[in-house]
Amino acid sequence: MSGPWWTLFGTVFVTVFVAELGDKTQLAAFGLAAAGKHPWAVFFGSSLALILSSALAVGAGSLLARRIDPRWLHYAGATLFLAIGAVMLVRGPEANA
Repeated sequence: MSGPWWTLFGTVFVTVFVAELGDKTQLAAFGLAAAGKHPWAVFFGSSLALILSSALAVGAGSLLARRIDPRWLHYAGATLFLAIGAVMLVRGPEANA
């Protein structure tokens, strides 16, 4: 993605923000904050966890992009995403219960 860094920053921010809304991590943080007396500990703990997991993803992606053509990484990610979706469709919702 070319262009100013803030364009990439904004794209990443919006993408991750929307993806995280209502996911299991957010619901876990909601539950932990509601159950305890230290909501700031939940905030900082969940924030640090997201930062570290993002750092791992960025580091791994950068390392792989140096060794493998990013186009093939894109294809592999899309294929894996579709395969997981197909398995979930075939197994049905009762498989997760």
